[in-house]
Amino acid sequence: MFEPFKQKPINLFDGIMDWKTVYPKPYSKQEADPYTKIRIILMNGIETEATFFGHQFHRNCTNNDLRRELAMLRRIEQLQQKHINWLKPIDESQIETTIGYEHVAVDLTAWLAQNEPDQNVKQALDFALLEDFDHLYRFSNLLDLDKNIPAQMLTKSYVDITPGRPTIAEHRPPCDTVRYHIDAKTADIRTKLNSLIITAGEQQTMNFYNNLGNTYDNDYGRKLFLEIAMIEEEHVTQYGSLLDPNCSWLENLLIHEYMECYLYYSFYQDELDANIKSVWELHLNQELAHLHKAAELLAKYENKQWEQFVPATFPELLQFHDTRDYVRQVLGSQIELAACKETLKNVNELPDDHGYFAYQDKVNHSVKDVETHVIIESHIEQKGHDYRDESKPNPVSSLTDRKKDNTEIARTKIS
Repeated sequence: MFEPFKQKPINLFDGIMDWKTVYPKPYSKQEADPYTKIRIILMNGIETEATFFGHQFHRNCTNNDLRRELAMLRRIEQLQQKHINWLKPIDESQIETTIGYEHVAVDLTAWLAQNEPDQNVKQALDFALLEDFDHLYRFSNLLDLDKNIPAQMLTKSYVDITPGRPTIAEHRPPCDTVRYHIDAKTADIRTKLNSLIITAGEQQTMNFYNNLGNTYDNDYGRKLFLEIAMIEEEHVTQYGSLLDPNCSWLENLLIHEYMECYLYYSFYQDELDANIKSVWELHLNQELAHLHKAAELLAKYENKQWEQFVPATFPELLQFHDTRDYVRQVLGSQIELAACKETLKNVNELPDDHGYFAYQDKVNHSVKDVETHVIIESHIEQKGHDYRDESKPNPVSSLTDRKKDNTEIARTKIS
């Protein structure tokens, strides 16, 4: 297994890249493997999280010597983020990119859930998995309706496209989006990594929809991005609440850098595209230098050793693969779950006066104005049925009708 602290790091300054290096050769949207695309999307989110975290640390630090160290790390993280994000080709439209965002949300969340030892964290992953799964279905219908492009051309049928927990049912009051946080002192390294990885990934999706959703070229798309962006806010709140708030800034810096090394090493092992593989290798070497610097700063300013927080060897590497059977199993068994503060309950078990129903009435009192529903009805009206790409029929019988969108399941109680 890979031992990052036994690697000889490059000089930190050597991580600075010139413009020719930073502006990469983009992938081909027609030829690139879907897993290559979703690795790129995830690592863009990871580097964005590194930058956001670095700025917040900077703003909450009084020591200018330490802030200068952080500025150096952050500058390289910014260059890495640009290097990765600009791998997207010019001819890939906003909605095509969005399919990739939701594909990574499904396969990443499913992989993390299957490899998560903490039941509280696994429960949170499974819960949101069914919602991102539904987002993929809604955006795929927009893609087919607007561009006449079947999403399976982009996903190559690596993931099923079929309804999940209907997005209309996902709108819940803020008080029900907060979970119990982990204890970083006792948590398995997989739990610490998984919680941070999924938070960064969902945060990126939220920001993408927040910033680009209003640039879509018709009201269907603008409204769809607007609505689903609000669910991403719920997901970022849920996942962010899992992170241990008792960790110091420097402890968090160490875990961030360890996570980046772990992901770059994982993806370097699996990448088939030689051009992209070289990107992962370059950034891995840069991040190893960051990790060693984070350990140095932790020892210098807090008199703590890296061994107290992360293991010498990486845990099982993150490998994207077919998760369709797992997603179907979770969908079939957890479709009707609803949040109730830190717990999950079947929607039929919630009391009639639960805040979820009041919030639903406030936001979704007019179903005909809920765009995630409207887009499916529009597709049915224009093409005779919704768009799907299923390896097997939907495991929830009430979601198998391709000529009617179900807006009641997981949202209203069975009388």
